[in-house]
Amino acid sequence: MDLTDHDTAMMRLALEQAEAASAAGEVPVGAVVYRGDEVLAAAHNMREHWADPTAHAELIALREAAKKIGTWRLDGCRLAVTLEPCPMCAGALVNSRLEAVVFGITDPNMGCVESLHHLLDTEQFNHRVDWHGGLLADECLAVLQAFFKARRTADKPPKPTPQLGD
Repeated sequence: MDLTDHDTAMMRLALEQAEAASAAGEVPVGAVVYRGDEVLAAAHNMREHWADPTAHAELIALREAAKKIGTWRLDGCRLAVTLEPCPMCAGALVNSRLEAVVFGITDPNMGCVESLHHLLDTEQFNHRVDWHGGLLADECLAVLQAFFKARRTADKPPKPTPQLGD
């Protein structure tokens, strides 16, 4: 898959979405669906706010893009997402007939594009999605690391204040 400057620009928009997710207390994953120069949808994780296990950034963006163009077939569309899609999201990419996905960092725990499985390359499916990983990987990783570092720090009990005579 050949990457373009436009793919990089779309990943920067996905990073903005990831930052918005972080600010809202959601795991910072952002996604953007685009066709040519047109942004069809931009979204971030909403699992906590919606109490919905399927409210991943990719699925929200796919739904909004399909609604905008009036069909579930996202032929000619690409997705930029900050984290490698999980099995649910990778399946949705295939089912939506997406042309390609670019992602920032791999996910060794749930990634099903290149890490654990290669769902987008499965020959038995009636559609394959082109993909490229590692786009703006350092920036995508930094957003996730900052979020989880802040969460770990917030979970630690405060250190007791020393008292006189201690």
